[in-house]
Amino acid sequence: MTDKSGTGYRIEQDSMGEREIPNHAYYGIQTLRAIENFPISGIKPLPTYIDACVLIKKATAIANGNLGCIPQDISQGIIQAADEVLKGQWRDQFVVDIYQAGAGTSHHMNINEVLANRALEILGDEKGNYKRVSPNDHVNYGQSTNDVIPTAIRIGALLALEHTLYPALSDAITALDNKGDEFQDVVKSGRTHLQDAVPVRLGEDFRAWAQIITDHTTRIERASEDLMVLGLGGSAAGTGLNTHPDYRHQVAQILAQLVDQPLKSAPHLMAAMQSMAPFVNVSGSLRNLAQDLVKISHDLRLMDSGPKTGFKEIQLPPVQPGSSIMPGKYNPVMAEMTSMVCFQVMGYDSAIALAAQAGQLELNVMMPLIAYNLIHSIEILGNTLSALTQKCLAGITARRDRCLDYAEGSLALVTALNPHIGYLNAAAVAKESLETGKSLRQIVLDKGLMSAEDLAKVLDLDKMSALSSNHSTTLT
Repeated sequence: MTDKSGTGYRIEQDSMGEREIPNHAYYGIQTLRAIENFPISGIKPLPTYIDACVLIKKATAIANGNLGCIPQDISQGIIQAADEVLKGQWRDQFVVDIYQAGAGTSHHMNINEVLANRALEILGDEKGNYKRVSPNDHVNYGQSTNDVIPTAIRIGALLALEHTLYPALSDAITALDNKGDEFQDVVKSGRTHLQDAVPVRLGEDFRAWAQIITDHTTRIERASEDLMVLGLGGSAAGTGLNTHPDYRHQVAQILAQLVDQPLKSAPHLMAAMQSMAPFVNVSGSLRNLAQDLVKISHDLRLMDSGPKTGFKEIQLPPVQPGSSIMPGKYNPVMAEMTSMVCFQVMGYDSAIALAAQAGQLELNVMMPLIAYNLIHSIEILGNTLSALTQKCLAGITARRDRCLDYAEGSLALVTALNPHIGYLNAAAVAKESLETGKSLRQIVLDKGLMSAEDLAKVLDLDKMSALSSNHSTTLT
């Protein structure tokens, strides 16, 4: 490094030559080359991904300091620099586009350079004096992009799940269960194939959605267990070259304490570094959740459709005007937004699947794409569920009279007559009701198929819609 005091820049050198680096920058020459090489999307690394990488660097600095692999003062400088970043400082220094060099070397060196330069300042030195604190020899001691980045994807995904998605899932389940209780006495027409079906309870619709999301939470939690097995310590190719014999297990223990997760070193480091299967597994569970969330959001839109020409069995909370030209119009915007996010998650899942199979030999070079898509999927799903719960689910009201009118007018009520007048007679009753407009009750009575007393018992909407193991009505 050559200091050009008064010029506003410093000269840094790498294996390819020298470059001018702005004095204010904490990143270095390899980051600058990446900025120039990859002006692709303008999308910078996710904060959670930065946290994950910096947590790894903190853990490695502690382990390497304890093991005598790097001097204690340098270890402490790196640790302090990492803590500052974790508290929100220097975030504007992580600048490499998410579409970058294979495996994530550019982002990795961005992390190493920022921590090295800040550690230099903490130790009373100048940025760029890498003979004192080196991004490669100290911050990155015993490490490689090839074991750090797959570990960072694991840690980033675990952080995103814990901080964003799991709380949102829990809140959504609670809101849906609450609505289940509130609407338990509301009878509505069921619908299959978008046609009239037997009556159901509106509350049970909401309970069903709560159970669906509960089941998805379990699937995601199971999939995330794979993220807790780390290949960190494998170094360049999984052999542990240039690492202390105790490093891999010690760094896993330290990192486990930092993120409060039961992390452990993989039984075979090379396998943990090569295979992207854990990420595919988690992404698949997110896609599965997204698909059901689309279904639920579409159901909400249908049930709220109208207000004059649709179902309008429920009222979603209006949160903004719905039209630039039609006054008084309100749209189900939270449900619409939910579907759009879920479609994006499905697309990310497809990209992750393609990237995961694109590795060769000892490395998958598509990890930057997997890192962004997986962590971003978790976070936008969590943010979406939080917004949907707060702005929509918690404020839904039932249009009880509308629900009852549809339930009483449904031709599917004739289903309950099957055990008493037979399927063909019931079909004939339904056909006549549709053609003449007469009620099912009137036609059955006119034909003398059942007594008024028995018919009243069979067509009791409350009993028909009650959720039980046996839905048939027995006459006594």
